Amino acid sequence: MKAITLLREQVQQAHDFLEATMTDVTSEQAHWTPPGTANPLAATYVHAIVSEDVAIQMALRGEAPLYASAWEGKTGISEIQPLSTAEWARRVKVDLPALRAYAQAVHAATDAYLASLLEPELERVVDLSSFGLGQMTVVSILNRLVLGHIDNMCGEISVLKGLQGGRGYPM
Repeated sequence: MKAITLLREQVQQAHDFLEATMTDVTSEQAHWTPPGTANPLAATYVHAIVSEDVAIQMALRGEAPLYASAWEGKTGISEIQPLSTAEWARRVKVDLPALRAYAQAVHAATDAYLASLLEPELERVVDLSSFGLGQMTVVSILNRLVLGHIDNMCGEISVLKGLQGGRGYPM
C-alpha cells in the first residue's frame, strides 16, 4: 500500500470517528466549563477543526485557511484563534450545526489535498517556526498535526462528554 493511500484512509477514519463522537453533543454540553483547567468541549472541537484547516491550507498549500476565505463569517465560531489560550477557550461560543458544516468542508479540503499529493512531496520540509514547531516534513505534519491531533482531540471530547454523564466514544 502506498503511503498516501494509507494516510487518506487513516485521516478519513479519524474524521469519521471525531464526527461520530460529536453527533449527540448539545450546546449545553459544548459550552459547559469543566473543573480545573480543562477546556470546554466547544473550544476543543474548534481547536481540532481550525488546526487542521491551518495545517492543510496555510502550512502545506500556502493559502488562506477556509475560515478566512470561503467560510469567512460562516463557521459558527464566535472568535477564531488558531493558537488557542485558556482565556479564549473559556469565552468562545459556537453554533454547533454551522461549526459541523465548516468541519465537513475542512475534512473535504484535507481529502482533496491528500488526493492531489504525489509521494515525493511527503519528504518536502516545511518551516513551522512561526508556530514554534521548527522544520517538519509534510508526512510529519500529516501524521502528527493532522491525524494524531484529531485522535487526541477526539479523546478529550470523549472525556468531556463522560464528565457530563454522556457517552464519550461512539462505540
